[in-house]
Amino acid sequence: MDKQMHITPPAPVQRALDALTDADYAAYIVGGCVRDAMRGTQPHDWDCTTSARPEQIEQCFRGFHVIETGMQHGTVTAVIDKMPIEITTYRIDGAYADHRRPDSVTFTDRLTDDLARRDFTVNAMAYHPAQGLIDPYHGADDLAAGIIRCVGDPAARFEEDGLRILRAMRFASVLDFDIAPETAAAIHEKRGLLTCISAERIYAELTKLLCGKRVLPVLEEFADVLFTVLPELAPMFKFDQQTHWHCYDVYMHTLYVIEGVPPVPVLRWAALLHDAGKPHTFTKDERGGHFYGHAKVSVEIAERALRALKSDRKTLERVMLLVEHHDLVWENSEKQVARIVRRFDMETAEQLLALHRADVGAQAYEIREAQQAEADQIAEKLAALKAADACMSLKKLALTGSDLLRAGFPQGKAIGETLNALLDQVIDGTLPNEHDALMKAAQSMLQTSGTE
Repeated sequence: MDKQMHITPPAPVQRALDALTDADYAAYIVGGCVRDAMRGTQPHDWDCTTSARPEQIEQCFRGFHVIETGMQHGTVTAVIDKMPIEITTYRIDGAYADHRRPDSVTFTDRLTDDLARRDFTVNAMAYHPAQGLIDPYHGADDLAAGIIRCVGDPAARFEEDGLRILRAMRFASVLDFDIAPETAAAIHEKRGLLTCISAERIYAELTKLLCGKRVLPVLEEFADVLFTVLPELAPMFKFDQQTHWHCYDVYMHTLYVIEGVPPVPVLRWAALLHDAGKPHTFTKDERGGHFYGHAKVSVEIAERALRALKSDRKTLERVMLLVEHHDLVWENSEKQVARIVRRFDMETAEQLLALHRADVGAQAYEIREAQQAEADQIAEKLAALKAADACMSLKKLALTGSDLLRAGFPQGKAIGETLNALLDQVIDGTLPNEHDALMKAAQSMLQTSGTE
C-alpha cells in the first residue's frame, strides 16, 4: 500500500477541513473513509477528527446547518452542500461498563491518542491532503496484506465493545481479508461478550457478514461465535448426514450453499437456515440417513431465530417462504417451470431456483455435476419466460373478471375459478392469451357447467 498516495476528499469535506485549519485547529479525515479511499473504493461516509473542542467546531461552522450529534462525546455534524459530515474532537475513551459504549470521554490534543481508541488498524488511519497519511499503528501495511488486526491488545478492545467481535468477522468477510492470529484468538475467547449486545446490532452485522466474499472461511473458523448469537444452529455442526447425496456435514453443506447463492440478504439468510431442522428430523435405515419433514422444522427455527434478532417483517416472511420451499422439485420442462412461476411469482421463483442451484452444488461430488447441469437448463427456461414476458399470472391474462360479468357471467366464485382455469390452459400452451379465444373458452365452460 502506497503511504504517499493522494486522497482527494469531496469538495464539502475539503471545505470542512479548511474551515477548521483556517481557524488554527488540526483536522483530518479519519477511519473507514481513509481505508476505503486507499483501497480504491468510494467511501459511504466521510468523517473528520479535529483538535477543536465541540463548541469550537460549532463556531467554525456558524454559516452552516450544524447538528449537535453527541456533544458530550465530542461529535458535531456539519451539513455542507447537503452532505452531512461528522466531526469529532480528539478523545480518549473512559471505561466501558456495558461492553458497548464508554461511560465517559476525555478530550485530548493528540491525534495519536484518538487513533489508539479505535477498533482495527485499518480503521485507525488519518489523512490530510497537505500532510499525508498519519498511520501510527501500521494500518496501511495491514490493508496491503489483507489483515484485520485490533489496535493494541485485542482482548481489551473486545472488552470495551463486544460488537467489535462481529465487526472483525464482518470486515474479514466483506473485504476478503484474514484475521490476525492474536485477534482471532481473542474473538474465540471473548465471544460471550456478544450476549451484552442488542439483537438489532447483531442482526445488522450478521447480515453484512453473510453477504461478504469470504463468508465461508469466516463462519467455518468462527462457528463458535455464530452459535453464541444463533444457538439454534449449533446442532448442525459436524452432523454427519450419512447419505450418498451429501459429502459434507450439515454445517459445512450450509456454508457452501451460502457461498453459492447471490449476496442478497434474504437469500443468504435463507441459505443459512434452510437445513437447520435436519439434526432434529434425522432417521436412518438400510438406505442411509433421512430428514423427512426437515423443511417444516427449519421454518420454525428460522422464525424463532429471526424474531429473536428483531429482523424486519418483510425479510422474516420472505426467508420463511424460501426455507419452506427450498426442497421444491424442479422438473426440466417449460410447463413445470411456468407452473412454479404461476404458483409463486417470478421473483420468488428466481430466488427459489437460486437456492436450489446452490443446494445441489453443495451435494456429493459424484452427483453434483449432473444436478448442476440440469439446474442450469431450468434457469435458462426461467430466464426465457421472463424475457418473453409470458403470461404467468391473472394480471397478464387478456381477460378480466369485468369482461366476464359484462358477458353475462353470474357474480361469485365462479368468476375466479374460470379465470384460473383459463390461466392454467394458457400456461400449458393449450390456449392462446388472446381476448376472443379466452372469452370463447370461458363461455364454453359456462355452458358445460350449466348442462351438468
